[in-house]
Amino acid sequence: MYREKKIGIVVPAFKEETQIERTLRTMPDYVDHIVVVDDSSPDRTSDVVHRVSEGDPRVHLIRHEVNRGVGGAISSGYLWCRDHDIDIAVVMAGDGQMDPEDLPDLLDPVVEDRADYTKGNRLVTGEAWRKIPRVRYLGNSALTLLTKIASGYWHVTDSQTGYTALNKRAMKLLPLHDIYPRYGMPNDFLVTLNIYNMRVMDVPVKPVYGIGEQSKIRIRKVLFTISTLLCRLFVKRMVQKYIIRDFHPLIFFYVFGAMLFVPGVLFGAYLFLYRAFAGDVKDTSALFAVFLFVSGLQSLLFAMLYDMEANRDLKGH
Repeated sequence: MYREKKIGIVVPAFKEETQIERTLRTMPDYVDHIVVVDDSSPDRTSDVVHRVSEGDPRVHLIRHEVNRGVGGAISSGYLWCRDHDIDIAVVMAGDGQMDPEDLPDLLDPVVEDRADYTKGNRLVTGEAWRKIPRVRYLGNSALTLLTKIASGYWHVTDSQTGYTALNKRAMKLLPLHDIYPRYGMPNDFLVTLNIYNMRVMDVPVKPVYGIGEQSKIRIRKVLFTISTLLCRLFVKRMVQKYIIRDFHPLIFFYVFGAMLFVPGVLFGAYLFLYRAFAGDVKDTSALFAVFLFVSGLQSLLFAMLYDMEANRDLKGH
């Protein structure tokens, strides 16, 4: 146990036969249970876990017969922790990229009831730009900005990290069966946490690369997929949180802002192309485009400010 709290580690694993043993053997002694979810790996991942479990009774194996994605694996691990009365469920990837030395920093705010959910932040350290591959760093930064808008957690950075800790209260309240199954899981989960008014806190962690891990993420595909997902999640949060559960006038600012901003951009682009290739543009048309753009942008910025204020109390400390 850690400070009188029962700790369960959820380890989603897919084709990790070369990395999983190292990950399991470096788990701290205060961890009570280690739940490895083999997401239908075609290699010997399950065999390695079985071998390790013979010498470490804390290790439990769940094997999916059909691949359900990293989110599906985390969902199975969370449900196991909830059903076994675990106080704090921590997610650590099976490839060894999450340093166990950072675990107390994730656990302390949850143990002390300063946060319901803590997540690692690799981008605040001076090592991030040097250690994280450039394309992944820039892609992560872009998705982080979009996730701030979609989730309402404006203080959260490094949205794609999977090193997290979740308390018992959240495990009981959240719809753990409905976790997004693929690589958009961290973004989807943050939106769900916000809808349920859970306190979220960023914790600096060390980026770990170059230990034999092999990334299964295709950056260009994931950027497009998750960006599309974030648009849907934003609408979901607006409806669930500010219309169904409780009404907030920021909805009007977002709606009116979109109604003005998008036409303003499109009309402005049309006028620019017309001026470049066809001829002069009337002053009134240009002024109308500017009016739509500026008014829409102003309304959207006001909506974001209201959203920040509405979620101020959900920042862990």
